[in-house]
Amino acid sequence: MTMHTLTDLLGTDEPSGNNLVLLHGLGMNAAIWDSLPADLGPGLTQHRIELPGHGDSPFPPQLGPGTGALWRWADACLAVAPERAVWLGWSLGGLVALAAALRAPKRVRALIMITATPRFVRAVDWTPAVPEAALEQFQDGLLADPAGTLDRFLALQVRGSNQAQEVLRTLRRELAQGLTADPAALALGLELLRDEDLRGPLPDIRCPSLWLFGDHDSLVPPAVGERVECLMSAAQTRVIAGAAHAPFLSHSRECADAIASFLARLDR
Repeated sequence: MTMHTLTDLLGTDEPSGNNLVLLHGLGMNAAIWDSLPADLGPGLTQHRIELPGHGDSPFPPQLGPGTGALWRWADACLAVAPERAVWLGWSLGGLVALAAALRAPKRVRALIMITATPRFVRAVDWTPAVPEAALEQFQDGLLADPAGTLDRFLALQVRGSNQAQEVLRTLRRELAQGLTADPAALALGLELLRDEDLRGPLPDIRCPSLWLFGDHDSLVPPAVGERVECLMSAAQTRVIAGAAHAPFLSHSRECADAIASFLARLDR
């Protein structure tokens, strides 16, 4: 587990309210945040934490498959995060951030979820989600062709975006800037997306939260926002027109403005 910040790891001396933890999505690394505008708030220090087995982050056996893997990943992120911060998570990173908020509520001042959901897989009572068979196909493909399967997963993330090709090029470029994710970590990440369901404990998260969705997202449809609002009465949701699963890349200004506005309200 490694931590990168925009201020050369000087964040340990920052006030707790000025810390922003960023967790990327499956298969990516901390470089993905280079496209996010830096002007999110005055004096804000970004702490870019790479998920286990992604980028430069190691993937020791204790973070591997088994009961409670999501909570072990959350613990690993908490171990290198500031004592108190706002946590921003994209996709799988959002699921880990939710687990961190449940695990250590006093350390998570607020949550910013970008195309994240408490349950990724479709169910009878949770229709805005992907079919389980789709994730299983990606899992099977990892065994035979890890690189090709990851590239197909990236393509799925931009499907429907009005800037799909540009965003896909950005995803590929940012991915190439870091080490390739450990195939075992990729496989486990897909298992977490397939198996985890945090809808039950979601109302226990009492900190302020902002949920950003793309109206063309095929992985986390924007209708998730309506369900989140039912489970978390204080949650703020926003749908970004023309965006798919990576709105901070395709619509970086809109995302940055929404995040900056949310952070500013925290200080009032």
